[in-house]
Amino acid sequence: MSQFTALLEKYSKPGPRYTSYPTAPYFHTGFTETDWLRELQTSQDPARGLSLYAHIPFCDTLCYYCGCNMVATNEYGKAEIYLQHLEQEMTRVAQLTDPNRLVRQLHLGGGTPTYLKPDDIRRLMAMFRARFTIAPDAEMGCEADPRELTREHLAALRESGFNRLSLGVQDLDERVQKAVNRVQPEAMIEQVYHWARELGFHSINMDLIVGLPHQSLASFAHTLDKTLAWAPDRFAIFAYAHVPWMKKHQKLINEPDLPSFATRLDLQQLIHDRLGAAGYQNVGMDHYAKPDDEMVKAQKNKTLWRNFQGYTTHKNCDIYAFGASSISQTRDVYMQNEKNLKQYQDTVAAGHLPVERGLRLTPEDQLRRDLITRIMCDMELDTEAFGAEWGIDFSEKFADGLAELPALAADGLVRLEPGRIVVTQLGSLFLRNIAMGFDAYLKDAAPGQQPRYSRTA
Repeated sequence: MSQFTALLEKYSKPGPRYTSYPTAPYFHTGFTETDWLRELQTSQDPARGLSLYAHIPFCDTLCYYCGCNMVATNEYGKAEIYLQHLEQEMTRVAQLTDPNRLVRQLHLGGGTPTYLKPDDIRRLMAMFRARFTIAPDAEMGCEADPRELTREHLAALRESGFNRLSLGVQDLDERVQKAVNRVQPEAMIEQVYHWARELGFHSINMDLIVGLPHQSLASFAHTLDKTLAWAPDRFAIFAYAHVPWMKKHQKLINEPDLPSFATRLDLQQLIHDRLGAAGYQNVGMDHYAKPDDEMVKAQKNKTLWRNFQGYTTHKNCDIYAFGASSISQTRDVYMQNEKNLKQYQDTVAAGHLPVERGLRLTPEDQLRRDLITRIMCDMELDTEAFGAEWGIDFSEKFADGLAELPALAADGLVRLEPGRIVVTQLGSLFLRNIAMGFDAYLKDAAPGQQPRYSRTA
């Protein structure tokens, strides 16, 4: 066992991904539509940008590994009805939004956003543009499933202003694909990739998943070698979280076919080695990018940020998210929409904003969110400057978290300098473990009362 694999085994434990702090399990239904309306009305800072998100929950077929809020259907009329409700929700929020605020970022997620027909993609973007002021240089991205994706879909996205694309590749091995009900030949993915390049998408990400049934070192090495040869700008390589008690359809996966823990560790080593050798830099949290990518530059400039859309180069933005299960965010509040599709649509049709739950951050939450986000984005923390900024004695306030760092330093994950915590290159693969030491919710939870999280490795 290599030293790297030994560390993966040592630090593999359930933990948050920190797309928010506090994390989503702590949102509560005591936060209501009235609270969200008040927040929208009182947080209109024209100097603060907007990041818009629309959740399109529909898919043609069910991928057995999926952890997203989705609906598998071949009844396209459901999508047409859903767009009507999206428009109603957008209109209500836009009426409360300062028109001088610029949209710096826009993202379509799902489900499968490209489930929409090309003309409905155009329709959706026309809805956004009619209600919000989108900056000419806005970062606009869309997730896409290569299956049943035509060149016309990609052309509609480009005509609508999209400049980023994320392709759900997952794995190229046919046996693995069949086991998770997502069969997509290499030639199909390659064709879609080349269409996207021809049409001028300047940034293309490929999603891969490690830990799927029948994956082996040999099979996944082929997937890595082939996708690296295509040379996408970014990779997001996620560890499959098998949570059939939460996602019932995951019971369709035959558990004995899942790779062993030892194999999963070896697969992580393989990813680390192959992507590093190809020149991709680990930005953190399963994300890799070419050295000239905006994310890498933002990390060096300490302008990288993390939210429900993952890593972003747009820090000072509020997120206005539309559609079932989507999560909005201001400086002080998180709010999640109704997850159930019918409940979402009924609530919007009744003239209400579809608030299911949310959270107003306390000053303590704000403090710890800033600390955890800086560690996960900047890969270092000037503890003296941070303490001065927040008006605290850092060593006293975070004595318990600091006490855990020497053990991490002994394993080469952090470097402790006078007044500074520095995440090493090796430590960038263990960011969740490093951040967890400063998570008050984890520390305060009674045994057995913590939310169920995926494993950190």
